[in-house]
Amino acid sequence: MAEAVAGGAILTGAAPHPRRMSLSEAAVARLLILLLVALLLGIIALPLASLLSKSVEDGSGAFVGLRNFATYFSTPTLVASLFNSVAVAALATAIVVPLAFTYAYALTRSRMRLKGLFYAAALLPVFAPSLLAAISLTYIFGNQGFLRGALFGNSIYGPIGIVIAEILYALPHALVINVAALALADGRLYEAAEALGTRPARVFRTVTLPGARYGLISSAFVVFTLVVTDFGIPKVIGGQFNVLATDAYKQVVGQQNFPMGAVVGIVLLAPAILAFLVERTVQRRQVALLSARAVPLEPKRRPLADSLLTVFCGLVAGTVIGTYGVAVWASFITYWPYNLTPTLANYDFERFEPSGWDPYWTSLKMAALTALLGTGLVFTGAYLIEKTKQFGAGRFFAQFLAMLPMAVPGLVIGLGYVFFFNAPSNPLNWLYGTLAILVINSVAHFYTVAHMTATTALKNLDGEFEAVSASLKIPFWVTFARVTVPISMPAILDIAVYLFVNGMTTVSAVIFLYGAETKLASVAIVHMDEAGTTSAAAAMASAIVLTAIGAKLAQLGLSRFVFARLQRWRVR
Repeated sequence: MAEAVAGGAILTGAAPHPRRMSLSEAAVARLLILLLVALLLGIIALPLASLLSKSVEDGSGAFVGLRNFATYFSTPTLVASLFNSVAVAALATAIVVPLAFTYAYALTRSRMRLKGLFYAAALLPVFAPSLLAAISLTYIFGNQGFLRGALFGNSIYGPIGIVIAEILYALPHALVINVAALALADGRLYEAAEALGTRPARVFRTVTLPGARYGLISSAFVVFTLVVTDFGIPKVIGGQFNVLATDAYKQVVGQQNFPMGAVVGIVLLAPAILAFLVERTVQRRQVALLSARAVPLEPKRRPLADSLLTVFCGLVAGTVIGTYGVAVWASFITYWPYNLTPTLANYDFERFEPSGWDPYWTSLKMAALTALLGTGLVFTGAYLIEKTKQFGAGRFFAQFLAMLPMAVPGLVIGLGYVFFFNAPSNPLNWLYGTLAILVINSVAHFYTVAHMTATTALKNLDGEFEAVSASLKIPFWVTFARVTVPISMPAILDIAVYLFVNGMTTVSAVIFLYGAETKLASVAIVHMDEAGTTSAAAAMASAIVLTAIGAKLAQLGLSRFVFARLQRWRVR
């Protein structure tokens, strides 16, 4: 009878009367939410708590209060690193945001050709470790670079090199945000401005910029956080110019001064949290830019403006491709710059790295496990938070924990894992140095963006799916497996590829956690660069880029030819 009623409701278009979960379903949902909270506490909150605890202890573990912080702020070299980090991040942000906004404006508000190609070119740094940009710059402007005199006598090893490399690294992150901000616009506003004879410059100032201001602000804080917390670029090209990220590495790895390393981590966390809170506050003030009556904006052809924007995008895209292309080219050079004969010798990693190709295969395995296990955890957790209505307090706490990694730099998460999992009193300390802890750390590090992707996909699904299942007395986990997962497969694939690519390219979060048998490719790049075998480091980084791009191309193929059929129900 229930099936007939529910079926009739579907056929007639009437919404079925919702039914509460049975006691057994409610108990299962409550238990799963508790398990999710416990898991997120273990992989996110407790390591950060350990970092905070270590910062107020001495080397023997005795409580010393704020003495370590007093020592930090009374040490001129350490305080100088803080100011260096903020100055470099501020300068890079001031350059990246206008570049990204103009590039996004060209992609969304012009009629220039080859938009897809320009967009893809600008996203290239996403598929590379951050330090690859720094390696490329050493080949271009370094002591043996072919443009070594182009910096007017200044060295690339220092703040100049860091800023240039960070601009290349952060550009695609700001671009994606600004493209999203500019993609939606009400064409009626521009039609009214044209009818009133308003000059284009004033339309841009009074309509375009106000409509995109939240994207500009968000991209500024994202870029600032990325730069101030990045480790790879300052490590490769920073020279004697110290920043917070390299200070933390020196304190923990170089001097084994764990309390001071924890203090540096807390200091490194402060600007990231401040930027996050400001950005969240700004977002809450955002209002909808489109109403139900809005008319999509169709850019008009403006030959001069379109030509100028094409030239601009060509210069930016050419710089990105050219810079990263130099590192790939150098990986095939026999001996830079004296013997430019092509060779594959730099890919014979056993000559430069005791483990040979093993770090690459370890990274591949780690990234695959991160994608597989992380996607399952993230999507299931998002479903429990978004679609179940049991245990409201638990779902709220799980949502808070899921959003926490967004405000925490990867290096800080890595430090927290060192102090938490390496503690003798922790029964899980056997995980330290294993592939398992690298996977867990990577899932925690990139959890928030993946969670937001999953939540967005789930919000697009009508609640009637769960209502019909409840009317048919079908358990929610059956609906999840048979309905929600197949329909959401494109989003699930997005999450998996996101986790895989970031697992392949990450360095800051895992630099403290690898063991003798679990060295990753990104860590091997750092070590080869330290040893002076830059060509081999470029070769390993090129292998990572090729793998990451291959994963993205595979995703595009699957989305178009396989999973697209799961979305046909949306087309009426």
